[in-house]
Amino acid sequence: MRYIWAAATHQGMARTNNEDTVFPETSGESDGTAVLMVADGMGGHIAGEVASRLAVNTAASSDLAPADRVAAANRAIREQVARQPDLEGMATTLTLVEVTADGIAHFGHIGDSRAYLYRGGELRQLTEDHTVVAQYVAAGTISPEEAADHPHSHMLTRCLGLTRFVNVDEIELPLKAGDRLLLCSDGLTLMLSDEEITENLAIESAEETVWALIEKANKAGGQDNITVIIVDVPAGANDT
Repeated sequence: MRYIWAAATHQGMARTNNEDTVFPETSGESDGTAVLMVADGMGGHIAGEVASRLAVNTAASSDLAPADRVAAANRAIREQVARQPDLEGMATTLTLVEVTADGIAHFGHIGDSRAYLYRGGELRQLTEDHTVVAQYVAAGTISPEEAADHPHSHMLTRCLGLTRFVNVDEIELPLKAGDRLLLCSDGLTLMLSDEEITENLAIESAEETVWALIEKANKAGGQDNITVIIVDVPAGANDT
């Protein structure tokens, strides 16, 4: 199956540095396997940008299954902290997808960066946010509408770098021609609702879509770093 992707990251309108890391950093295409990922260094923590970069570099260079790549990234951060104790507290999210020649998307995920599927004009969130607020919503304590402005919206329940072992979510999704995957940091989803994101996903070009979403998030305030990956399965792609 053929894939076309675009990726970009922006510091946003309120931050002076970018703690997000994206892989790959440029657009591309493949007729076989490809690995793509988004990491969001923990804002307000020590060296969040170091954590996200180390996580992505480790996961990208590992010849492992997606969830094992994420676990390897966690080990790399803990090993770096052991060498440099002043970095204790650095942490990051990591949402990774491996798309394969036989048309399967395999995800490894931890944190509150997200993966979505856009299919047939409808957007569906594939990953679960590992946040306190997401737990409140799941328990019925608050509504999804209340969650958007909740004071604990940034509090993660799972991430990389703070513990020796991590619980990584795994998702497997068969893809179809015409599908579009979206991976993003919360700099996008904190600024735009799923409905607002969907409005831009009908754009034909993956590259134009990425930058349209970043621009829209910045116009909405750009309160955090924004990272977006679009992966397209072109119409007419061969399912095997």
